[in-house]
Amino acid sequence: MTGAVLGADGLRRCGWGDSADDYRAYHDTEWGRAVHGDQALFERISLEAFQSGLSWITILRRRAGFRAAFRDFSIAAVAEFDDADVERLLADTGIIRNRAKILATVANARAARELDGGLDELIWGFAAEPDRPAPRTLAEVPAVTPESTALAKALKRAGFRFVGPTTAYALMQACGLVNDHLADCHAR
Repeated sequence: MTGAVLGADGLRRCGWGDSADDYRAYHDTEWGRAVHGDQALFERISLEAFQSGLSWITILRRRAGFRAAFRDFSIAAVAEFDDADVERLLADTGIIRNRAKILATVANARAARELDGGLDELIWGFAAEPDRPAPRTLAEVPAVTPESTALAKALKRAGFRFVGPTTAYALMQACGLVNDHLADCHAR
C-alpha cells in the first residue's frame, strides 16, 4: 500500500508507521515534529548517518545504546573523543560498529562545536515552505529536494560527514523541517 493505512487502534498512519510497534511509537510521537536545540539535532544527524544503508528500525532499537555510547550526544563530550574512545565504540555491541560512521560522528561533533550560531540555526535555515501540498501517497514523497541538497552542501562546507542530500532530507523529515505525513495520516 502506498497511502495511509488504518491501524488496529483505528488511526490512519503513513504505511511504514504501522508496520511495527517501534515504528508506530516513533511515527506517532516523534517523526515530523519540530526538533530544536543543538544537542537534539546532533543526535538526529548522527543517527541518520548511522542509518545509511540500514533500516531505520535497526537504529530505533539501538537508540538507547547510541545515547549511552555517545554521552547522550553531548557535542562537547563527543568532540573530545580520541582514538581510545573510537576503539571502545568499535567494541560496543549496543551500536552499529562502523568505523567510518563513528569517525564521522566525532568529526561532526567537532564541526558542530565550531559553528557560528549553532547547529539549530544552520539546519533550520533550510526548512521547507510550510504550505506545500500534503502527499497523498508514499510515491509522492521525494527522497531529495533542493532544500536537502542545499542543507547537505552547507553541512559539508562546515566540515560534516555522512550528510548527503538523501540523509539531509531524512533529517528534515524526522525533525519537522518538512511535513511528509500523508494527507490522511492522523499525525499530520
